[in-house]
Amino acid sequence: MTTTTSIKAWATDDKPREKLLQQGSKSLSNAEILAILLGSGTRSKSALDLAREILNACDNNVDRLASLSTKDFLKFKGIGTAKAVTIAACIELSRRRTFPAKKSKDRIASSKMAFDLLCPSYLDLPHEEFHVLLLNRANSVIEQFKISSGGISGTVVDVRLILKPAIQVLASGVIISHNHPSGNLKPSSNDMALTEKVKKALKLVDITLLDHLIISNDQYLSFADENLL
Repeated sequence: MTTTTSIKAWATDDKPREKLLQQGSKSLSNAEILAILLGSGTRSKSALDLAREILNACDNNVDRLASLSTKDFLKFKGIGTAKAVTIAACIELSRRRTFPAKKSKDRIASSKMAFDLLCPSYLDLPHEEFHVLLLNRANSVIEQFKISSGGISGTVVDVRLILKPAIQVLASGVIISHNHPSGNLKPSSNDMALTEKVKKALKLVDITLLDHLIISNDQYLSFADENLL
């Protein structure tokens, strides 16, 4: 059986943990950081070898790594439930630091503010989802919720699932949003048609559709900003 030298046997300067302690976390490569999270490898590969294998499968793209689920991590030999959960938890903690939770009473004064509030819900999703913000007359958020989840190229939206809660909480305005996992922010013909359908339905009950955001990780398109409403 092929064996490989464990991290414990390496020179101190080559050990990820010791390197972090001596030189700081910024001195570590992505593989070294991941190796620390893994803690150990297998009989035939070190934690660093395993970390490199995982990163290679993601084309060494950290954003792609962050989009992997615990089930995806479990497909790698040497990754058990504990390690998969540890990596997923670390990714989520990093995500929450980048996009801290905002208070539900935040006043939405621009499309950027709406994006900042909605973005954490979409970050790293491999499929489309549709989320809604309900606002009062002061444009403060009353409620935020998801109404549908679909495949890679689309999700089905029932307008009644927007109308009912909006009426129940006496909302004055609504912001709808969905993500494009492909990264293409251009609205499709279906996006345009749905926006018009929601706008007309809300208008019947004196509620204004304030915006529709298409989101892809750290970018977005605002229908209001583009005069598409």
